[in-house]
Parts: sequence; structure tokens; C-alpha cells
Amino acid sequence: MAEVVTDTASGPREAPSRRTQLGFVAAVFGMFMAILDIQIVASSLNEIQAGVSASADEISWVQTSYLIAEIIMIPLSGMLTRILSTRVAFVVSCLGFTLASLGCAMANSIESLIVLRAIQGFMGGAMIPIAYAISFSVFPRRMMGSVQAVMGLVATLAPSVGPTVGGYITEFASWHWLFLANAVPGVLVSLAVWRLLDIDRPDRRALRHLDLIGLALLALFLGTLEFSLEEGPGDDWFASRTILIAAFVCALASLGFFWRTLRHRHPIVDLRAFANLNFAVGAWLGFVVGIGLYGLVYLLPLFLGNVRGYSALQIGEVMIVTGVAMFLTAPLVGRASDKVDLRVLLLLGMTLTGIGTIMNANLTAEAGFDAFFWPQVVRGVGLVMCLIPTSRIAFGTLPPSEVGNASGLFNVMRNLGGAVGLALLDTIRDWREDYHWNQLIPAIDSGREVVNATQAQYQQLLAATGDPQTASLGMLSRTLLEQAMVMAYNDIFLWLGMLYLLVAPLILLLKRPAHA
Repeated sequence: MAEVVTDTASGPREAPSRRTQLGFVAAVFGMFMAILDIQIVASSLNEIQAGVSASADEISWVQTSYLIAEIIMIPLSGMLTRILSTRVAFVVSCLGFTLASLGCAMANSIESLIVLRAIQGFMGGAMIPIAYAISFSVFPRRMMGSVQAVMGLVATLAPSVGPTVGGYITEFASWHWLFLANAVPGVLVSLAVWRLLDIDRPDRRALRHLDLIGLALLALFLGTLEFSLEEGPGDDWFASRTILIAAFVCALASLGFFWRTLRHRHPIVDLRAFANLNFAVGAWLGFVVGIGLYGLVYLLPLFLGNVRGYSALQIGEVMIVTGVAMFLTAPLVGRASDKVDLRVLLLLGMTLTGIGTIMNANLTAEAGFDAFFWPQVVRGVGLVMCLIPTSRIAFGTLPPSEVGNASGLFNVMRNLGGAVGLALLDTIRDWREDYHWNQLIPAIDSGREVVNATQAQYQQLLAATGDPQTASLGMLSRTLLEQAMVMAYNDIFLWLGMLYLLVAPLILLLKRPAHA
């Protein structure tokens, strides 16, 4: 077993062996696979829908089932590593994820695909927090800048390049390869972690104290919460009986879970990490970062697809800018985090992310690559400067024994931020589209010269139709709807950017963590 010299307060004092470092790299690659798999599938849902003959309502469950299962597993990762050991827990998760990926590729019905995606999300969800826990368990604090640069790069790069990768795979192969591509890397990662990363021993006694009631309450709480957030915007929230029941079950399960967790001697998830001020503030900042990280990756393809009519490949070519900006910036930010006050870096990152988002608050219906280039560069740099300091601040004052559990909580907060963000963005978009549509309608007045001139131009273009006047009114209506959509997106970019700027003062509550 690799020897790691640790101190109960500050973690390892010596750098891990080359063998352990290679095992960590393999674990990070597994984490990359799990995060990437969400976005590459999201960009190709239309092709998958045709492949398994699914309806528009059914195909959304390919994503929803993955996210629900993933968010249930993430907080359980700390318990799994205690019972099985870090190495075994990660390998079991990675192999399960790989086998489920192969099953998804061979699925011939929407029902089987949904079940296999849930298994894939459940197994893959554990790899993300375990990789974070490994980084803080084996590396000394003085190396955290470089280590967290890698972690931050993976956590941000995977969602950013996901649409690009998915677009290319679907364009030049088929949607089956979105899942088949996990097979060889999954096996190699599992073998590498098994042979190279042996840092702790299993504690079988923890299995005797497993709180099955707490586990059931946690699954019910997070599962119904994720379901409500995913399906709520499309079903008009509480106008839907299903969403209303899910929200009621979520509320009851959450009360039961918190009551059980705070009273049980061996809780399924230990919430005491939130008693640490740095972790509590860092986790909530991670929640806000999740809103932007997942929300912006969702917004751009939506705008480019709905307004500009871009294909998945064209969308990916626009969004690759964020990934390149992150890739080039992460090593520099990692080095800076060893020398500069982490709170200063985080404040600058929040500010840049907010400014980069607001830079897209003046879009037009013709906005394309040029309009998104510099905002994506600024946002990419800002997000890297948010993620690296946030994780170091959150975990930096915790003893190594608490990092595994805290890592699950931290990642749940970030994923919940993404889920809440997506639900709010969809709801706000619909609301603002209706608002701007109602504001624009009075402008279509036959007494205005510009309206008559535009309608006459449309009638001339549509002269070949049987009824050019009616056709021109339809074309004018579509133009108004397009403008209302663009204005709604501008509102969202403005408000999302303002959120980052307004949350930045929370950083003043943080204690300065030691660099080494």
C-alpha cells in the first residue's frame, strides 16, 4: 500500500509516490467521463429520439433519469469509500458506469434506455466526489494549486466541450458511439486505479451501522427534488398534478431526512461539515457557480438552435471557445492560487464571470460566433478562477477524515445549483418571452408607415402563395416572436451576470485558508 504521511489537521505532508499520482490521474479521467456524458448526450437527443422511436416527452427522460440517479449517489460516495475503501468504491463505480454505457448503446427501446441511463448516472455519480476526496487525501496543501487546477479544468471543460464532442460524434458516426466511446477508457481507468491507487482500508464495521431508513429518505428527497426541477418548467409547475405530488413528497422526505440525519449516531450523510464556516460558504458559492456553469452551457445551445437554427456541430464550434479559454487559463490560475489570497482570486473570478455574462445581454437575431467569442473568453477565465479557489477554500480547513463526506456534499450543492438554475432559466425564459410579445404586439399598427412598408415587402416576397396578405401576417408574427425570444435571452444573460456580481460580497465572510 502506498504510504501517505498525514497530519490530522492539515493532511499529507509529503508528496505522494509517482504510482499514486498516476492512479490519481486515472481517477480524474474517470470523473471527466462521468461529467462529459451528460452534455454529449444532451446535444444529440433528436438523433436518439429517432433511433429508439420515442416521443418528445419520453426522450427528456434520457437526461432526467441520469441526473436523478447521479444526484442520489453523489452524497453516498463518502459512505461507500468507508465501507469498501477508496480504490474498490471507485473501480466498482467505473466498471458499473462502463457496463451501463454499453447497455445504452445496445438499447432498442426508450424504456430500456431510460433504465440503463439511470444505472449509468448512479454508478458514474460516485466517481466525481471520490476523485475530489482523493486529491485532498494524497496531496499536501502546498501542491493543491496545481492539483485543483486539474480538477477545476476537468469540472469546467467537460460541460463546455460536451456539445462539441457530441456534435462531431453524431455527425460522423451515430448516436450509439456516444455510449460506446466509454468502453475502452472505462476499462483502462478501472485497471489503472485498481493497480495504482491503494490509499486506505475498508471499514466493514460501518456496514453494520448503515442507516437504511436515512438512505431511503435521502433517495426520496433528492430524487423528487431533481424530478420537480427538471420537469417543472415544461409542465407549468404546480399546474401539473404530478409536479404537485412530487413537491409534496420532496418536502416530507426532506423533513424526515434532516430529522433522521441530525439525530442518528451513524447518519448516512454527515452534515456536520457545514459547521465549518469556510466549507458552508464555499458550498453555497459552489451552488452559485453551478447555476452559471450548467446554465450557460444550456443557454447558448438553446439560443443558437432556436434563434439561429444552428446544427449540433455548428453549436459545438461556437462553444469550444469557452473550453479553450479554460484549458489555457487553468494552469496559470492553479499556480496563482499558491501565491495569491484565494479570496482575491475567487472575488475576481465571480466578477469576471458576471461581466462576461452581461456582455451577452445585447444580442440580436443575427448574433453568431463573433458575438459570443469575447464573452465566452471572459466567462471561461472567470469560471476557472471560481472553481479552483472555491474547492480549496471549502476543503482547505477540514481534516482529511472529513474530506470524503464533505466532497459528496460539495458536489451535490454544485449539481443542485445547476438543476435549480436550469429550472429557473426555463421558467424565466417563458415568462419574459410572453412579456416581450405582449409589449411588441401594440407596435403592429396599420397606421404606422414602417409596419405597412414591411408588410408590403413580405407580400411581394410571398406573391406566389395563394393568399400573400395572410402569409405576410404570419411572417410578421414569426419575426415578432423571434424578437421576443432574443429579448428574453438578453434579460436572462443580464440577470445571471448580476447574480454573480451580487453574490461576490459573500467572499468577505471567508477565513483566509493556509496555502501550505
